Amino acid sequence: MRIPLLSLSLAAALSLVAEDWPRFRGPNGDGVSPNPIATKLDAASVRWAVDLPGRGLSSPVISGDRLFVTCSSGPRQDRLHVRCLRVADGSLLWERQFWATGRTMTHEKICGAVPTPVLDGNRVFALFSSNDCVALDFDGNLLWYRGLGRDYPNASNSLGMSSSLVVAEGTLVVQIENDSESFAAGLDPADGTNRWKVERPRRSNWTSPTLIRGKDGKTLAVIQSSKGVVAIDPKTGATVWNYDQGASTAPSTTVSGGRLYVPSNGLTVLEPAGAGEPPRQAWRSAQLRPGTASPVVVGDLVLVVSDSGILTAGSVLDGKRLWQLRLKGESSSSTVTATPVAAGGHLYCVNEAGVVQVVKLGATEGTVVSSLELGQPVLGTPSIAQGSLFVRSDGKLWRIGGALN
Repeated sequence: MRIPLLSLSLAAALSLVAEDWPRFRGPNGDGVSPNPIATKLDAASVRWAVDLPGRGLSSPVISGDRLFVTCSSGPRQDRLHVRCLRVADGSLLWERQFWATGRTMTHEKICGAVPTPVLDGNRVFALFSSNDCVALDFDGNLLWYRGLGRDYPNASNSLGMSSSLVVAEGTLVVQIENDSESFAAGLDPADGTNRWKVERPRRSNWTSPTLIRGKDGKTLAVIQSSKGVVAIDPKTGATVWNYDQGASTAPSTTVSGGRLYVPSNGLTVLEPAGAGEPPRQAWRSAQLRPGTASPVVVGDLVLVVSDSGILTAGSVLDGKRLWQLRLKGESSSSTVTATPVAAGGHLYCVNEAGVVQVVKLGATEGTVVSSLELGQPVLGTPSIAQGSLFVRSDGKLWRIGGALN
């Protein structure tokens, strides 16, 4: 009887992990949940909505019944918040507040809480636009706090920083790119000290790093800039391979099926080769050009959204455009900044007017099957966990769908 019991325990553990959303765009960094969620959204779908103490574009990250979200407040956006909520009912478990030590000036559409935190076991790491980085345990105890803006005072820009964090091979990877002092660094999660630091192209950049498994089975950090994409050994910072044909500085690279979907010259799909060898270009499409939102891959479809709210689907095989759909909204209200997320063959899109739209994805067309107006502007990418969609604005956080607790 031991083997079946062990199998059941393992299955339960894997199910729990699959329900978590530990970093920007989920467990695989691709915005796709392995579990379906509600597709018919209306006012009754909102399980709870809670007020937030400040502004933010960062996504919530979730582990079990704990949800973590960052905010910034004050006239100068220099009060930094890390909040932990109970997923079941949205109640506040704890909050920690810090004063920013770096530059807090940003574009009016964004703020101090733009990068999405990352979870690592029982720790949460949060980075803010001021380049302040904090590590807390799940009970809210401070592990360390580092003002990267104080250590590297020229590493900032007037529009604000937005690159989210990733953890790879036991290293916290931080991407800080701007017109003056650009760098990427691998921090020790235990104390926040540098394990390595490498120079990066000197140009403002709002993309986030992602991860891919190399041919040798080791995880590599993929970092994008205006120059292209590099794969870095997260333990040492050494460059493993380089794609140097340029890339966007807003939508980020998506990894799916071992390939990289890079916002470069439209959309360029790369297949990594061996160590030291440049990746092979599988295809390139000028018709699949993403706006601010990053590409999403669902099954045989690669999906991009323009800033004006036009959703385009292409084939993952060759990049051929298959269909287009104009999302609901008029004039500026249809602007899409948030990257969509996907679950159960449906795409969940949120425009800046705060309208959530659920698109059923087909081989020949996409259909909006339901929508929900939240009544507040939304620029941050949603998260999916515990059978629910989590969306945040500057003022509120919503849990949509999922079982009542």
